[in-house]
Amino acid sequence: GRIEMPLFYVIRGLCRDDKYKCSQGQFPITQNVTVVEGGTANMTCRVDYNDNTSLQWSNPAQQTLFFGDKKALRDHRIELVRATSQELTIRIGDVSLSDEGLYTCSLFTMPVKTTKAFLTVLGVPTRPEITGFTKPAMERDVITLTCTTSGSKPAAIIRWFRNDKEVQGTKEVNATGKSFTVRSSLQFQVDRRDDGVAYTCSVEHVSLSSPYMTTEVLEVHYAPHLDIAHSQIIPQEGQYFKLECVSIGNPIPEPVLWSKDGGELPDIERMIVEGRELTITTLNKTDNGTYRCEASNHLGTSSAEYVLFVYAACACTPSAPPPRYPNAVGPHGPDHALIGGVVAVVVFITLCLIIVLGRYLARHKGTYLTHEAKGAEDAPDADTAIINAEGNHVHAEEKKEYFI
Repeated sequence: GRIEMPLFYVIRGLCRDDKYKCSQGQFPITQNVTVVEGGTANMTCRVDYNDNTSLQWSNPAQQTLFFGDKKALRDHRIELVRATSQELTIRIGDVSLSDEGLYTCSLFTMPVKTTKAFLTVLGVPTRPEITGFTKPAMERDVITLTCTTSGSKPAAIIRWFRNDKEVQGTKEVNATGKSFTVRSSLQFQVDRRDDGVAYTCSVEHVSLSSPYMTTEVLEVHYAPHLDIAHSQIIPQEGQYFKLECVSIGNPIPEPVLWSKDGGELPDIERMIVEGRELTITTLNKTDNGTYRCEASNHLGTSSAEYVLFVYAACACTPSAPPPRYPNAVGPHGPDHALIGGVVAVVVFITLCLIIVLGRYLARHKGTYLTHEAKGAEDAPDADTAIINAEGNHVHAEEKKEYFI
């Protein structure tokens, strides 16, 4: 029988028998190459069949780099890797952006066969730089932070982060020769919540395995704000009592000054000041009053007050619950006598209304009797009542209902 062979094997057999004809009809095989600036690019050109016809590499300017194994261009960065009848591979070291372009591999047959390969060079961006930080910034200032990176190709991508949260900036791209300079800006009004916040500029690019990042921490100066914290909810005589002046501000507001009722502390033996704390070792009724702490920095002064009312010591027995005190922020609590009086008046008015309503209903309650039954209600027994009722039938024309 007849055996059919695939066309590939037929052509391969023919080329084995006549390599000259096959080399005349084929084109060199190449591949595009991408390399990072400063790296090394291997350019390979090959053919399947060759009868000792030379292969040649040329650069984008059509300058011959290698003809077979012979170096034609004096460039120390270019060297031969392999030269055979079927392959010509060269290496270009320390690649620059100017090396990018179309390279030509030529097979010197009649006519000459050529194939192109494109060398792409990626420009590596510089590490980002953040400008515009004012140290320190003042609260309510408007500042502009700018992140800049240059040398990228294609243009790099810049992203901003406020701590870990991404925020949007304004992007600007400028070409510089074959590379790009990229800028991104953030503009905002500073407040005290920005104090200590980290602003990070991240640069992403195809040439980088991980982003380049630069971080700056914003320092914000702002006026102080004070509050007073106390150790006892219900201060009582004989207790140890502490007040703490809690301050926020940058710079830290110092020193903290304590006063009572607009003057100096009256008993420095029992009233001990240590930094931001005022301690009264043993409370008594003479400690009642308004305590004030004050502190300042170069942006302003702030103060806070606490009204102290000292209650009598609790003389509770284990079986009796302790008395309930109002919140100890001052000498005035709820007036229980007033509340009791209001309740008594409400109860009295309610009782009066009930009595009046009862009397009104009683006065309007009666018995309806017909004329026929008149007199029956006074009968001593049922028979007499019937007789009395029948005696009245003669006056039927006077049947009328009346109300007693």
